[in-house]
Amino acid sequence: MLTAEQLLLLLSDLESDRIERTVSTKDTDKFSEAVCAFANDLPNHQKPGYLIVGVNDEGAPTGLEITDQLLQRLGALRSDGNIQPLPVLTVAKVSLAEGEVAVMEVLPSDLPPVRYRGRVWIRVGPRKAVANEQEERILTDRRRSFTRDFDAHPVNGSDLTDLSLALFNAYRQEVVASEVIDGNHRTVEEQLASLRFYDLRNKLPTVSGILLFGKNPRFFVPGAYVQYLQLSGETLTEMPENQAEISGDLLSVLRELDTRIKVTIQSSLTRISALRERLASDYPEIAIRELIMNAVMHRDYQSNTPIRFYWFSDRIEIQNAGGLYGEVTKETLTRRNSYRNPVVAEAMKALGYVNKFGYGIQRAQAALQENGNPPAEFDVDDRAFSVIIRKRAS
Repeated sequence: MLTAEQLLLLLSDLESDRIERTVSTKDTDKFSEAVCAFANDLPNHQKPGYLIVGVNDEGAPTGLEITDQLLQRLGALRSDGNIQPLPVLTVAKVSLAEGEVAVMEVLPSDLPPVRYRGRVWIRVGPRKAVANEQEERILTDRRRSFTRDFDAHPVNGSDLTDLSLALFNAYRQEVVASEVIDGNHRTVEEQLASLRFYDLRNKLPTVSGILLFGKNPRFFVPGAYVQYLQLSGETLTEMPENQAEISGDLLSVLRELDTRIKVTIQSSLTRISALRERLASDYPEIAIRELIMNAVMHRDYQSNTPIRFYWFSDRIEIQNAGGLYGEVTKETLTRRNSYRNPVVAEAMKALGYVNKFGYGIQRAQAALQENGNPPAEFDVDDRAFSVIIRKRAS
């Protein structure tokens, strides 16, 4: 983050494609467009961009009080799901002799183009603009081939015929602004690449493209399925009452998981008082859903091990390959989020299976407590992640 001295130098200069000043504290659209534009870094500075809140057009602080609430509101832009893929940003208060300002530092994205509500915003000198087709191509071509995110890597041996373009077109309607689609003259490959589902340099679908729109994802990503077991007892030695290997394109997998959760949860009437009864479930649906979706989103798709979704008589166990990632530790599991599969995470948000990033475990624990279940138990290391959800006591 900038020091006070570095900030003063920026403020004394003209507004440029690396800095935006504003006196507004509540214009979320303006802030998000700025974050999106800095993350895209069209001029290719390969340096952070800065949104400075609490200064006028001349670069002078306005005397605004920088509160924790304002800093939290700015920081929340990272994980509200409207900017995709998730930007890397930090927010801080800087005290100057003339007054306080809030500074948001945004790093260039490894996975451009970055979109805010379906539009690719860029900086053109001191102003923002929606990228045209040529500018989107530049951003797509610039995508770093050495990105560490496996879901953005090209899949050797695959080609365009391995994807269902009907599924992709339906998905595109959800994530790209309608006027952008209407004015689109790009090839299918370029359209896929713009959303990180195709690698133009290698002329191959990416892992995320195969996972979301593949006609047979498991042919290329063998571990891309969920092993589901419903057992009458408390151990794996029991004969399963129901079992399935849930596979296919990601939307089909998510739909089937939703259905199995709904039909397997059992409810019963619980007496609250002499005159009142309440319908109570063994498990809150939202908690199971959040935790299984979390497994799908964060699993290590380089592993051939499937997600294991085991429903015992007294508990539910969810296990998936891929342990702690990025800045997440056992201590910060419910407070921080890093995404092993940012393109898959983006798709799950667009499809409505994630409401807001970084809050799934918190929502699950709150739902369990409200329903009378014990807290979910987590066992994590560098290679695997598992969670146990205990049945509500009668």
